[in-house]
Amino acid sequence: MPPPANVCASLLCSFLASQRLDTVIEKRAQADLEAALSAGGWNFSREHRLSGRDIPDFLVEIEGVSVVIELKIRAQRKRIFRQLERYASHDSVDAVVLLTGTAMQLPLEINGKPARVASIGAGWL
Repeated sequence: MPPPANVCASLLCSFLASQRLDTVIEKRAQADLEAALSAGGWNFSREHRLSGRDIPDFLVEIEGVSVVIELKIRAQRKRIFRQLERYASHDSVDAVVLLTGTAMQLPLEINGKPARVASIGAGWL
């Protein structure tokens, strides 16, 4: 039986918050995150296509649980929330994680799926 999606999302957030990513250019941060996920042994795909419109930065599989990671160095809060809502509406997604440098909170769930925020700067503290 797979672990609960909220546990997987929290586990992934802890890992993400410990990473030191280049935050000057978002594409560079994504490349750094890809390297960190690979080095950490995570099972993931980059720019995973959920639909023609919905392509999150990463989809991580943890014991059968699918967790989306969206990385935004700077984000307009309403825009990123709507994006996460779309991702969470897909049956193939069990949880969503936002990795960002923008001070932002999310509700505990979006569309019934666990939602978490990880600080992109925490790894530098």
